[in-house]
Amino acid sequence: MSNQELLRRPATRVVELDIEGMTCASCVNRVEKKLGKLDGVQASVNLPLESAHVTVPAGITDEQITATVEAAGYKATVRQPLKQGQGPAGETGDLPAAKLRPRLILAAVLTVPVFVISMVPAAQFPHWGWVAALLALPVVTWAAWPFHRAAAVNARHLASTMDTLVSIGVTAAYLFSAWQLLGDPRMTEHPGMEGMETGGLYFEVAAVVTTFLLLGRFLEANAKQKAGDALHALLNLGAKDATVLRDGKEQRIRADLLQVDDVLVVRPGEKIATDGVVTDGDSAVDASLVTGESVPVEVGPGSRVTGATINTSGRLLVRATRVGSETTLAQMARLVSQAQTGKAPIARLADRISSVFVPVVLAIAALTFVLWLLFTGPDVGSDDLRSAFTAAVAVLVIACPCALGLATPVGLLTGTGRGAQLGILIKGPQVLEDTRTVDTILLDKTGTVTTGVLAVDATVAFGNFGEGEVLRVAGAVEAASEHPVARAITAAARADTTGLPTADDDGTLPAVEGFRSAPGGGVTGTVEGRVVLAGRTGWLEQNNITIPQEQQASLAAAEASGATAIWVAVDGLVAGIISLRDTLKDGSAAAIAHLKRLGLRPILLTGDNAAVAAQVAAAVGIAKEDVYAGVLPEGKVEAVRRLQAGGATVAMAGDGVNDAAALAQADLGIAMGSGTDVAIEAADLTVMGNNLAQVAQAIELSRRTLATIKTNLFWAFFYNAVGIPVAALGLLNPMIAGAAMAASSVLVVANSLRLRSFGKQPPAS
Repeated sequence: MSNQELLRRPATRVVELDIEGMTCASCVNRVEKKLGKLDGVQASVNLPLESAHVTVPAGITDEQITATVEAAGYKATVRQPLKQGQGPAGETGDLPAAKLRPRLILAAVLTVPVFVISMVPAAQFPHWGWVAALLALPVVTWAAWPFHRAAAVNARHLASTMDTLVSIGVTAAYLFSAWQLLGDPRMTEHPGMEGMETGGLYFEVAAVVTTFLLLGRFLEANAKQKAGDALHALLNLGAKDATVLRDGKEQRIRADLLQVDDVLVVRPGEKIATDGVVTDGDSAVDASLVTGESVPVEVGPGSRVTGATINTSGRLLVRATRVGSETTLAQMARLVSQAQTGKAPIARLADRISSVFVPVVLAIAALTFVLWLLFTGPDVGSDDLRSAFTAAVAVLVIACPCALGLATPVGLLTGTGRGAQLGILIKGPQVLEDTRTVDTILLDKTGTVTTGVLAVDATVAFGNFGEGEVLRVAGAVEAASEHPVARAITAAARADTTGLPTADDDGTLPAVEGFRSAPGGGVTGTVEGRVVLAGRTGWLEQNNITIPQEQQASLAAAEASGATAIWVAVDGLVAGIISLRDTLKDGSAAAIAHLKRLGLRPILLTGDNAAVAAQVAAAVGIAKEDVYAGVLPEGKVEAVRRLQAGGATVAMAGDGVNDAAALAQADLGIAMGSGTDVAIEAADLTVMGNNLAQVAQAIELSRRTLATIKTNLFWAFFYNAVGIPVAALGLLNPMIAGAAMAASSVLVVANSLRLRSFGKQPPAS
């Protein structure tokens, strides 16, 4: 989309809703359709989270949105923004499981005697039918009230859901039995008159089906709560309070009262309350709760730290740079929440089916009853009526599309939640589909495969220049740049002790004037009245500096050894060469082997020379032909496009500003969390650590989540496709149908919860 098109688009905002009363995919579809009728509104409703992510154009108020949901028969409230250190709403008695528990207990206590006296002739006594009717009454009324209430609310809006099927089935079984008993009060006058195969009482069916469905709903509620625990735990990671320095004195305040530029005092063992920069002190920070990496990171003055990480050793003073909803932790929670509320393309099929599913099932149940009576002939006996009724009720009960509605969102909820625990952020459901198709991954060398922390390895001086002087003037001009090469040269110049004074005693370098730089080229400036250039061969040539042949041979020798070599020129003459080396990150080779096992072709992409790139590639197991060296920032985008034009589906992993365009161009962009905000914004997947192993883990988790969702949907469809005709043929008792329906939902949730164990064991070789 062009910039002009973006500017013409109406301004929109996002509203997060909490919705009460949804029970199945039909409810989800109904709410989305109602909201979609508002001009310009787009809604994605999540059943397990009982929430909606609504994109709203200007001019539509929150009140209009909530009123539209309530008009559909559900209660809606606007969710407050997620905050660091804030637990989930309703952590105690208002959870669905807590509400269902007393109803389930009552239903179970009363259903057992109803079942025993109805199904076991030896346990029957005179007029036992009236006792069964009395015991079953609270079960099919108060215990089953959630089903009846939801069915009634939807009926008022001329809609139907799975609760409609349950309510009709349970009510029909009880009322038909009561009508039979009232029609012939002597039906159970003597023990053994009403057994499993004679008569027309279904009190035990009504009670057992209600109990099984309540049990299934209760287990679902517990399981869905566990699936969402990862997000809640993420929010609770933040520190609740902090120690700040104000007017030279330490004060203890709540973390939500922190302001930008507050100076925090963080003692060993304490959590860092918010994102900031260390101003004083040295320590190691345990970031495993946020990034998923187990090794503490050394920090000192100037180091950036993230809220919710733990200071393990020394005392630190930290200046707050982000607070409240702008912290890394809050942004992680927001990304995870949005991803969980989103809807994968695969889920649309379930939604389309659910919109017509319940009316079709009602018609099938009615047709089943009629056909059973028709095929019995003109003389319909009590056994024939019983068989017809049993088949119709079984169809109603077995067809409840609970599993269908839970298949996608619970899998997505669990997968993204587990990802958050591992420091992996999946931006949305579409990403899951993308990870399945990628077959090539471009890896930026610096900061992704290697540490990105260069160190000066050697300095070679030419002519009348000395090594110390070359390093000194290069360090002075590079001090104005933020490039990793520049930082390494500046640090070496400040610490140099080779003989010639390169800096003052306090480590300062001469000032630079007229500084300018060229991305991927080099830098130039005036140091102590002399024009100094530092950069690659092309940079010197652009500035009309001739490089003698013997000096070019020195550069070639340095690069052949795998070093990054930088020219230094002073007043138009080549003064020397500074060689720098990068180091591989721990685990890069193992991570690339893991990517290969996932079926991906790794390609190394770097702006460094071919010799350096080849050495790194050989060390991590990347083929020689899969190395793209000397690539400038704009060339990274072209490399992605060239691979895509050749038929590859490309993933790109990077961490810098110069990677952002390539991340956006790739079919799947993966940002390393140690990188820049712009890179993270352009990516589809973000790993909060800086370990390449997390990239492979992120792709594997996304694929595993998608596979789990597909498995869930298959069994949900298969269950209904097989169950309905079996029930219609009279081969399925309604009690067994109720148990099977409840079990199917629980199994779908249980299958999704297996994702919670992802990453607890190393990947198989």
